[in-house]
Amino acid sequence: MTAGRSMQAGTTGAGEPQAPGNPQAPGNPQAPGNPQAPGNPQAPGNPDEPVALVVDAEGLVCPWPVLKARKALNTLAAGAVIEVIATDPASYIDIPAFCDTGGHVLLDQRRDGPRFVYRVRKGAGD
Repeated sequence: MTAGRSMQAGTTGAGEPQAPGNPQAPGNPQAPGNPQAPGNPQAPGNPDEPVALVVDAEGLVCPWPVLKARKALNTLAAGAVIEVIATDPASYIDIPAFCDTGGHVLLDQRRDGPRFVYRVRKGAGD
């Protein structure tokens, strides 16, 4: 800290309030441009999006769930949604990483007993 300056609790170094009070603050789910902001039709987890294809990757281990997801997405137009069902625990890391690197959107990721279920929206890049 420099002499004569103090930082108030709950502010950023620039003196602006952090989330949730500041809609522009990094990490605020209400921030404009945040894909998870309420009311955003592109927000992950939109339950009204129809699933174009279900990919059954049960019993397959890394890298096969990702390879099957990629193959399925390659047959669809940008914006289409697939559901991937896998039993490999590594898929809980692999599918989100695949989405990040491939420009796809992970809409939902959940565990259903021994199965891992993912909903993925195809990005415009493929």
